[in-house]
Amino acid sequence: DAKNAHLKDLEGAKDGLKLLKADLLDYGSLSAAIDGCTGVFHTACPVPSHRVSDPEAEVLNPAVNGTLNVLKACSVAKVKRVIMTSSVAAIFLNPNRPMDTLLDESCWSDPEYCKAAQNWYFLSKTVSEQGAWNFSRENGLDLITICASWILGPMLQTTMNASCLSLFKLLTGEYERRDNKVIHMIDVRDCAKSHVLAYEALSAAGRYLCTAHKFKTAELIDILQRLYPQYTYPK
Repeated sequence: DAKNAHLKDLEGAKDGLKLLKADLLDYGSLSAAIDGCTGVFHTACPVPSHRVSDPEAEVLNPAVNGTLNVLKACSVAKVKRVIMTSSVAAIFLNPNRPMDTLLDESCWSDPEYCKAAQNWYFLSKTVSEQGAWNFSRENGLDLITICASWILGPMLQTTMNASCLSLFKLLTGEYERRDNKVIHMIDVRDCAKSHVLAYEALSAAGRYLCTAHKFKTAELIDILQRLYPQYTYPK
């Protein structure tokens, strides 16, 4: 499969990598893939890069029910620990909090507000993580979630992922105006290390907010303009 060919070039892949086909909404395929594992990293989740016409089918169902299918398969397989990639999207969006609240792992986005705002990605990450914690408590599954901010960095694959696509749109002038929002970012390599450390450290537990840098959109654009002046940027 050309889509996954880059994985075979990873160090140690020749003898240590086995690729299995699975569908988040097909429990049987997940169960077959997870059977025999001692640890599972659940990183898959739809990240819409366009306007969503059917949020239930395109975003919510794969995120929420797909996550539960993974956890059910892990529980049956007696997996020792599950590391789930969540997002700061499950933390940030709550209008009922005072503006000066210092956000930490105890904070949650408000699902009803996410729904009213039609912010389907934030809703999917919030509901899927809350559902994961409910399942883990009810079934005694050792779960750790990594709530990552905007993940950027070198790509292994040849296709553009959603996070890097947002950066690409800044370079190509697809954004007509400059929304000077606060952005939180984590290098993809640091994010990957956080997942491994969470799996390996016996003392690890609960949620971890994973971010490293904070800046405004204007600051990011200024940096990009200095490095790549040949591109068109939003005004």
